[in-house]
Formats: sequence, C-alpha cells, structure tokens
Amino acid sequence: MTIKCKKCSTPAIIYQPYSGLHLCEKHFYEDVERKVKLTMRQRYPIKKNDHIAVALSGGKDSSTALLLMHKIFGNRPDIQITAITIDEGIDGYRNISIERAVEMTKALGIRHIVTSFKEEYGKTMDDIVSEKNILKNHMSDDKKDVGACSYCGVLRKKILNKTAREIGATKLVIGHNLDDEAQTIMLNHFRGDVERMVRFSAPYELDGYIVRVKPLRKVPEKEIALYAWLHDLPMELTGCPHSFGALRKEVRRLLNSFEVNHPGTKYSLVSGFDTMVPLITQVLDVSEMQACQICGESCNDTVCQACKMLEKSV
Repeated sequence: MTIKCKKCSTPAIIYQPYSGLHLCEKHFYEDVERKVKLTMRQRYPIKKNDHIAVALSGGKDSSTALLLMHKIFGNRPDIQITAITIDEGIDGYRNISIERAVEMTKALGIRHIVTSFKEEYGKTMDDIVSEKNILKNHMSDDKKDVGACSYCGVLRKKILNKTAREIGATKLVIGHNLDDEAQTIMLNHFRGDVERMVRFSAPYELDGYIVRVKPLRKVPEKEIALYAWLHDLPMELTGCPHSFGALRKEVRRLLNSFEVNHPGTKYSLVSGFDTMVPLITQVLDVSEMQACQICGESCNDTVCQACKMLEKSV
C-alpha cells in the first residue's frame, strides 16, 4: 500500500518520526527550506550588503548549505556569496571532494576560493598525522580529544576565519546539521567545557571572528542526505582515513539510540541548549579576545589552539 503525503495525495518519500508526518518530494523540500529560512531569520538575520562566505568541503552538508544560500539570497543584488574550500592535504580523499566543489560553484556561478594547510602551515594533514607524537585516537588528561580530527578541525577553522575576514565576509556559513549540533553539545557537556560551548555558539561577532552561521542546525542529517541526493549534489561516501574520533562516535551512537526510542531528542537537546546560552553568558564573559603571540590571530589565550597544536607536531 502506497503511503500518501500528509499534506497532499502524492506518494510520500519520507517519514519524520519526530513530527509524525509523511511527506512527498515537494513538501519535503518546503519543510527543509522552511526550517533553514526560520533559522536564518531568528538566529542569523542577513543584513543589507552582507557578504556570505560558505565553507564548502564538497560533501552533502556543505553543498546543501551552499545551494540553500544561493536559493534564498542569490537573487539579491546587495548580497555577495563566496565559497571557501580548505584542502587539508588528505591524499585520495579531499582531492576528490574538491573537484566536486569546483564543479558545483561553476554550475551556480559562485566565486570559489581554494586554500590549503600546505600554504598556511607548511605541512599537510597527512604530514601531521604521520608525525610520531600525534596519535590517531588519544584522550588527554582533561578528557579532550587530541587525535587527528581535533587537529584538523582546529587548523581548518583558523584558515576559514582568516580567509573569510580577508575577503571582507560578514557571515561564515558552515554545514553543521542537527546531529552535529546535538553531538557537539553533548561532547562539551562531557568535557565540562562550558566556555567553549558558548563561545562557538554565539550568533554574534566576537573580536576577530566572523559570525559563524549554521543554517542546517535544525535539519536532521538523514534529511540533509535525502535533500542532497534528490538535488544530485555531491555526496561524500568515503570516510576520511584519519577519522578515529572515538568519543564523538560513542556520543553519535548514544544520541541515535535515544532518537529511535524517543523521537525529537536531538531537537530537544539543541533547543534546551539555545535557552541556556543567554543565561550562561550573563555570568560568563566570552567576548574578550586577544591576539595570539605567535600568529597574531584572535584567541582567548596568549597562544591560539592552532599554534599550540602545530608546536606539538614539530
């Protein structure tokens, strides 16, 4: 028996356990785009003459984020959109996704900047992983993951922010979906890192940091994958060879299990966090930044995390 869309008589292509809705392709598109538009309007309002930089890896999340920014703001003559791709230097992995990113930006007619770890740091991610004192799966004494994924994430964020600032961007879009947000919130709770949790969730500009915009933060990962597939967007199916983030994988499994048994858990976790952040910022000042003594970039310490990591890798 064919299940019909809850909003029309067309056959449904997806069921949302958290909403109880079966949706056809048309209404699924509308649902995803409604969530993104609402997130942008409520949390990251686009102003006149904004320059939107989009972090484009070439995978499903960042490609979907770029497409939606183009759909929503592409016809506004006062809004500029630029895609930024970071080549971490992961042989047989990133070079393939970069090709897809280039194809997509050409098709959309969007300016595309490609920069790399090699240009910025003098070494690739493959080089860093191969160095003896960087473990693929290691937890420090304070329970912080210092494996390859942590190095890659910190170093990539630094280049993204620097590049976005250099081109005059006023917003930096990243493709974090609902699953990513829920996992990050739980990870920071487990680590007791309240300051970091609040700092990188701020929907306003910190000194030296371009506003980080997460238009997909209320859309589940599975729905992003379906949206990308239906639009024939790049889908990165090959896992990164350096991905060994044990704690995040455990949190991912935990949250997925809760979501199956209690639909809407991820939404509740993110919504609860959003409610707490304004209260926490009243007693915790995360706005004060200073220049890194090594590279000069803004940070909340005398030396930024990227420079600390690079010193350890030498």
